[in-house]
Amino acid sequence: MKKRSKPEADGGSWMDTYGDLVTLLLCFFVLLYSISSVDQAKWIQVVRSFNPDAKDISQIATDTDAEGNDEVPGGVEEGINPDDFDGLYEQLQAAVQNAGLSAEVELYKGDGYTFITFQDRVFFDGDSSIIKEEGQTILEQFASIISGVNESIKEIQVLGHTSQADPSTPNDPEVDRVLSAERAARVVAFIQTRTTLSPEKLVAIGYGQFRPIASFDTSEDRAKNRRVELLITKSDSVEHSLEEYYQQMNRE
Repeated sequence: MKKRSKPEADGGSWMDTYGDLVTLLLCFFVLLYSISSVDQAKWIQVVRSFNPDAKDISQIATDTDAEGNDEVPGGVEEGINPDDFDGLYEQLQAAVQNAGLSAEVELYKGDGYTFITFQDRVFFDGDSSIIKEEGQTILEQFASIISGVNESIKEIQVLGHTSQADPSTPNDPEVDRVLSAERAARVVAFIQTRTTLSPEKLVAIGYGQFRPIASFDTSEDRAKNRRVELLITKSDSVEHSLEEYYQQMNRE
């Protein structure tokens, strides 16, 4: 009797099942990514694990053309769009409130710019240009937020102001000018070392006592004049003089 030959085993069928499983897993991760904000570096690692031979992982893993309220991986505080200058004000305001500095920091949002006023005691002790530890903490947060929208920022001007100590006698010009300039320069240098913003977009200006926002008659008014201001302008905005910015804010 002729023996019946055994059917050959289908050695490739398990590969089909494995391939389907991998595809489903990839779809699952894509779904998770589409409905949540994830860290960009971690997402790239996930994609690389499924595409080990891919040459340009960044094109697979990121989408820099997000629209509407889509969140972009790697953003600051719930994923700021790198071009979302309008969201900068809300982020900075939240940082001020979280730091408990609402009484010492004023924020104003205008057409194409955000203006921030820090009372002098936030960053510096009297007659000092060394940034205090608590001042460094808030600047760290500001630098992180600014980095999230660096593409849409035209320029950041840091403006240092002093106040006339004696209502009847102007300050010594050299001491007055140098102190305000040093304070502005130190804030700029601090931000530059902690942000991805191009250095040429950072400008330090020392005005001394000559751009007061209050009189020199009372101690309360003199305290208002001692301040550091940040003027952050949008890349396509129209430039104005400092006096024009003040006028716009005072009209509100």
